[in-house]
Amino acid sequence: MSKTIRFNAFEMNCVGHQSPGLWAHPRDRSWQYKDLDYWTDLARVLERGIFDAIFIADVIGYYDVYKGSNYHALHQAAQIPVNDPLQLAAPIAMATEHLGIGITASTTFEHPYTFARRLSTADHHTKGRLAWNIVTSYLESGAKNVGDHGLRMHDDRYAVAAEYVEVLYKLFEGSWEDGAVVRDRDGRVFTHPEKVHEIGHKGRFFDVPGYHLCEPSPQRTPVLFQAGASGPGKAFAAQHAECVFVAAPTRDQLARYVADVRAQAAAAGRDPAKVLIYNLVTVIVDETDEKAQAKFDEYRRYVSYDGSLVFMSGWTGIDFGQYAPTDPVRRVETNAIVSAVEHLSGGDTAWTIEALAAWGGIGGMGPVFVGSASTVADILQEWVAATDVDGFNLAYAVAHETFEDVVRHLVPELQRRGVYPTAYAPGTLREKLFGGSARLPDEHPAAQFRDIEQVKRAAEREAVSA
Repeated sequence: MSKTIRFNAFEMNCVGHQSPGLWAHPRDRSWQYKDLDYWTDLARVLERGIFDAIFIADVIGYYDVYKGSNYHALHQAAQIPVNDPLQLAAPIAMATEHLGIGITASTTFEHPYTFARRLSTADHHTKGRLAWNIVTSYLESGAKNVGDHGLRMHDDRYAVAAEYVEVLYKLFEGSWEDGAVVRDRDGRVFTHPEKVHEIGHKGRFFDVPGYHLCEPSPQRTPVLFQAGASGPGKAFAAQHAECVFVAAPTRDQLARYVADVRAQAAAAGRDPAKVLIYNLVTVIVDETDEKAQAKFDEYRRYVSYDGSLVFMSGWTGIDFGQYAPTDPVRRVETNAIVSAVEHLSGGDTAWTIEALAAWGGIGGMGPVFVGSASTVADILQEWVAATDVDGFNLAYAVAHETFEDVVRHLVPELQRRGVYPTAYAPGTLREKLFGGSARLPDEHPAAQFRDIEQVKRAAEREAVSA
């Protein structure tokens, strides 16, 4: 029996998310990112297509590696200007009934105590349809503008992230007991104070002694996404993530990644089948192969060479502006996205700078599939069979045309083949994705913090023995 294929929409609260220059296309709407209608229109399209979620990326900072400045990023609107993603959760939720809403936020630039309140609030407002995409950030410009002297080294950022999520687990899972909030009008008791606990966290990076400010939301901890593909990133995903986003450009690279993450999840005591893995893909689909190819050729005429290299330079930490177009891409040590460098310098293709710009001009680091619904469906099924990936994060070339085409042409073809959902499951996002409970499963690391008083006693004993 063929495996079910799942889709997320990969978006960002900006112009030109993954396809720099396409904002100039006459049918593109991405310049309307600042209008709520842009997002509610898109959300309705995605829900019509039974997408699992809209996955909203983010960066804190700007791309200033290419040619040593942010000139070309500004000139081509390469993820700048960029607005806050979390503020989109409520309007998207109000426009839809089932669509999950995945919000990216960094463990590097915001304190976990205040961020916990923002996540719980959004999970309440969406009635349990929120996901958090955990990232550690990679732009030096972001670190400098929040008062840090520079970005922590790559592996150190994951050490911070590990403690960050521990603080959140304590706040979400342990601070308020089940049954703490009773809303007893007759007895004039809203909350039983003895069932609300300080978390008493004192760690290497964070001291958070007190109570979570929010009563438990429908999921308590939002569904956890994670987008790291380096060694530390995969280890973190295997330990914590329920859904993993990867941008593997080839089937072989994706198959190795999926197998590695599932093996590490099993070693961590988790069910590897309950870790959903989505690969970045851009789909250009139409009624026939010829029409789809013509559309793709039309899109490519709008790609910005400089804009593409702005992204590639920012993602890898390598200034590609210092090289001639025909120079090869070489392996260097970097403090940016380590997996991006590994994909380009150690993958299956020998890249020149100009080939890299052309390849990354539509869809970023992921593959682009072009063809009729039948052709693209065949490709997707081949990738799923060869890699054991669960689904795809679909980037767009032209907003919202790319997603409308997928819903109009591709989704019905996949449904006819019996490999795509025809309706949403009930419940919260976690229940829709995995069945069972709205809460994290008992084997997840967050579960150990549900009895927070026991956790604090264990920490006290450890401190005394040390």
